[in-house]
Amino acid sequence: MAIQNIFVVGAGLMGSGIAQNAVTSGYTVTLNDQRQEALDRAKANIEKALNRDVEKGRMTAEDRDAALARLTYDVTLEGARQADLVIEAIIEDLKAKQAVFASLEDICPQHTIFASNTSSISLTALAAATKRPSQVVGMHFFSPVPRMKLCEVIFGLLTTQEVLDAVKEVGEKMGKTLIQADDKPGFIVNRALLPMLNEACVIVGSYIGSVEEMDNGMKLGCNHPMGPLELADMIGLDILLDVMTTMEKEIGSKYAPSLLLRKLVVSGFLGRKSGAGFYTYENGKKTGVNPVLTHFQSLAR
Repeated sequence: MAIQNIFVVGAGLMGSGIAQNAVTSGYTVTLNDQRQEALDRAKANIEKALNRDVEKGRMTAEDRDAALARLTYDVTLEGARQADLVIEAIIEDLKAKQAVFASLEDICPQHTIFASNTSSISLTALAAATKRPSQVVGMHFFSPVPRMKLCEVIFGLLTTQEVLDAVKEVGEKMGKTLIQADDKPGFIVNRALLPMLNEACVIVGSYIGSVEEMDNGMKLGCNHPMGPLELADMIGLDILLDVMTTMEKEIGSKYAPSLLLRKLVVSGFLGRKSGAGFYTYENGKKTGVNPVLTHFQSLAR
């Protein structure tokens, strides 16, 4: 099954990163979002990133221009009419993702594969919202997509080997190392990683250690390149909360999200993308620990 045209749904950090990675790998891509401002922001970010790659000598100006010529932006679903592959990259919500696939059912050609960038939701449940359950698969990319080398491929109960082979070929062409996971909550990476990030939230919320002590402990004691709270900020605290909530529902109470995590999200502290989470950020760069957490620690001690 030859794939050339990709329709990416969701122009946030993940969707725009997937679109950028795909066009620089030779695919023709339509990036879709219901909000024109999201598409405008994605366009500016992608062009900025590719210009920086040219300045750094990572690609030529000619390759940049060719990649940008393969990328279109659309607030409608019309671009999906020629899609060989749909990659959904919206919020981590089962009903919202099912609605995307249901809305594309009669627009896409019969051969179109439906892939989801979900980090925790059942692919079998997503497939149940379509008339093509054998063509539904997971392609879980990692942020920032153009730089991270992993893509987790997840198969649902009815996903065919032909579909798995097709999306693996896409992933490899995009420069990814692929790992394959069964349709179990959290799959491979998040099943191991996110409980650790959540436990780091518990440790800070239980006054065992400060934000910096927690992160320095894991960086200097375990040789992690980034502390768990800094990593949680990069992922998005709302996404961490959504995935932990899903895993708690599917697996059990040992995956219950931290109280501090829930407090931060409800207060609008979502991490790097909102300007503050466990740390504060300016133009995407960390500037210090979130003052509400240093105050929180001083009161506790």
